[in-house]
Amino acid sequence: MAAGDYLYRFVFEDFGVRGEFVRLAASWNAVQERHDYPAHVETELGKALAAVSLLSGTIKFKGSLIMQTQGDGPVNALVAQATEQRAIRGMAHFDETREPIEGESALGNGRLVLTAESPAGERYQGIVGLEGDGIEHALEGYFQQSEQLATRLWLSADSESAAGLFLQKMPTDHAEDDDWERVVMLADTIKDEELLALDVKEILHRLFHEESVRLFDPEPVAFRCGCSRERIETVLINMGQKDVESIIEEKGAVEADCEFCNARYVFDAVDVAALFNEVPTVDPGTTTQ
Repeated sequence: MAAGDYLYRFVFEDFGVRGEFVRLAASWNAVQERHDYPAHVETELGKALAAVSLLSGTIKFKGSLIMQTQGDGPVNALVAQATEQRAIRGMAHFDETREPIEGESALGNGRLVLTAESPAGERYQGIVGLEGDGIEHALEGYFQQSEQLATRLWLSADSESAAGLFLQKMPTDHAEDDDWERVVMLADTIKDEELLALDVKEILHRLFHEESVRLFDPEPVAFRCGCSRERIETVLINMGQKDVESIIEEKGAVEADCEFCNARYVFDAVDVAALFNEVPTVDPGTTTQ
């Protein structure tokens, strides 16, 4: 299998179409190791992580890009996040009593929310409908509605890797409809097994060997969870000493679990006393990004 965990950008030099390709292997396996998801949940989460990796290379921002889905299918919620440093993480909620219908997206009908958040807390959010045909079509609709840019995505995931191909017509007079339709028609011949196994150069050659394509240097992608004990301490401080001590009194300790990496943080009475003695009092109404 071809090496993974890289995001590649490329452009067609003779007309205005750009593209990206991503494959996740070690980073995808790191997500799987922290959860026991059924195969259909892994498929949707792997595709979501490939998609958010591609979007992180497309949408200009500094900070993190979060993609969330909520639907009425067996996989009722997904969260996939990528940062400008190409660090990814993700998690899913699913109904254990339901199996997906063959040929239909396990996400069902609902909505997809994209949130770009800067380190300073500035946020931009876009919402598009999920209509039972998966993340790819929802994101294509998002770009058409919000950016007026013709966009196509091909996503795939299995137990070993997740991958995605992205094409977009650039906002320039140099992008002709015939050129766009031709490259999309060629890309539509890609098979899941090719996305997941072939080297990016081989994929581009197989699909677009009659075109002049410039491939840029790859950018590494890695799994990294943003949770930490320090972040939980900040949350507790913002809650206020009285509320935190009431939890200690009721339960004996404050416990916080990260749904992304399954890390558990435990604060007992001694930890809480030290926490509030060591830091200035913070208004419980203050929020932390």
